[in-house]
Amino acid sequence: MRALVFFAAIAAAAAQGGGVQVQSAWARATPGDAQTAAVYVTLLAKTGDRLVGISTPAAQNAELHTMTMDGNVMKMRQVDAIDLPAGQTVTLKPGGFHVMLTGLTRPLKEGQSFPLTLTFANTGAQQVTVNVQKVGAMGPGNAAGNGTNMPGMNMPMNH
Repeated sequence: MRALVFFAAIAAAAAQGGGVQVQSAWARATPGDAQTAAVYVTLLAKTGDRLVGISTPAAQNAELHTMTMDGNVMKMRQVDAIDLPAGQTVTLKPGGFHVMLTGLTRPLKEGQSFPLTLTFANTGAQQVTVNVQKVGAMGPGNAAGNGTNMPGMNMPMNH
């Protein structure tokens, strides 16, 4: 019996040592009848992993996207996965990688929250709570921005 408890303790310690830490999941409130939104989050994989999928009951579709600038045009495109190198923080943020939600089931209102399930290649699925910030926020808990801090915000978008 002691051996069983000992091995169970080792397995639990190993499980805690791996995995992905998920911090500061947030989204901006949506203006009017907007049907799209983006989610941002900070990820740290101790042993390296890949974010390979996302889902939420808050939208009909959730995809991994990246944003780049091509001249004066902001372009977003879907990506299959986001690499999480061992021991390095990867931040999904405005102007870069993000989770794109389309077909919102209801508007996102400041102060509300919703669940998001992140699926990792090695670690499996992990559910987090996304906190909704102000329209134009540039980070969790930040005041609204006027678009000048986000590259391409006032430029045409090709999605």
